Amino acid sequence: MKVLQVINSLATGGAEKLLLDTIPLYNKMGIHTDLLILNGTNFPFLAKLKNIKCCKIFDLGTSSVYNPLLIFKIIPYLKKYDVAHAHLFPTQYWVVLAKLISFSKITLVFTEHCTINRRRVNPFFKLIDKFIYKHVEKIVCITNEVQKILLNYTKMDQVKFPIINNGIDVSYYKEANSISRSEIDINLAESDKLIVQIAGFREQKDQITLIKAMRYLPDTVKLLLVGEGVLKSTCIDLVKKLELNERVFFLGVRTDIPELLKTVDIVVLSTKYEGLSLSCIEGMASGKPFIASKVPGLTEIVEGAGLLFECCNEKELAFHVQELLDNPMHYDKVAKACQERGMQHNIQIMVEKHISLYKSL
Repeated sequence: MKVLQVINSLATGGAEKLLLDTIPLYNKMGIHTDLLILNGTNFPFLAKLKNIKCCKIFDLGTSSVYNPLLIFKIIPYLKKYDVAHAHLFPTQYWVVLAKLISFSKITLVFTEHCTINRRRVNPFFKLIDKFIYKHVEKIVCITNEVQKILLNYTKMDQVKFPIINNGIDVSYYKEANSISRSEIDINLAESDKLIVQIAGFREQKDQITLIKAMRYLPDTVKLLLVGEGVLKSTCIDLVKKLELNERVFFLGVRTDIPELLKTVDIVVLSTKYEGLSLSCIEGMASGKPFIASKVPGLTEIVEGAGLLFECCNEKELAFHVQELLDNPMHYDKVAKACQERGMQHNIQIMVEKHISLYKSL
């Protein structure tokens, strides 16, 4: 069996990280798996996958992923594989249209990585969405909540929407070694208490609430923001406006996430919506207390283990941080529960379920 994973690019993000981690495993388990990316910019994830040398990597240039001419560039690749597994918008549109135009017999699978997107409230895109979903054999839902939303949205048969939870290499995060604070930034002291959020800078991820929460915490509490994105400059401006320059650190894209998670004191994900966040699972598996906004896609993963705060409520977020820092017993209890929850999301289980799905088709 030959499987082609298709995605916009291998920039930062949960779906991108998932392919970086799973493609080597598919091939190791005897499923010939290659990667097609619409934008071949050599982001760190892509560079890392190239170094592993586990698969063929095809790219369609470095132009906009929204260019519909990409449909015609995708067509030749569909003839070489048994299954094409698409991720993210607009990749799933272009792959479906490429199959229809070329009359290809390839089996199409799509993973829905999020609970919310703007197309679902636009009548025009709503019609297109349903047309696209109709021509995909299986739409993998990463949580029960995602499946519930898609069933209501599409009115299609439940059998079309299998649930396969995302996973991570849990031992990689549990057994990682910490690094010194000075290795992260020379301006960090070993006595500082560190909070980290790992997410791209876009409206969904809501770093703004986390930055605002810093106003209610002691000066020894420092915030590390990992990632890049269109709203990074907005966040930098907010930090300057709130005079938090010496307490908020923008680390950019990093490839030492397991070590970073082991070094910090608290992991946070302030977000407005999610599918099943890999950074959430990684943070919990590292054995550190995890605090998340109470939104679909996070609540069902975090509740009963980590701590939840009302979305966009910086004061409640700050309260949870302070409570963890002030109460060692509470800190240890939450950290232990988070690690136990994170260990339930093993990437090996996820890969085996995907392979079983491919074979059934």
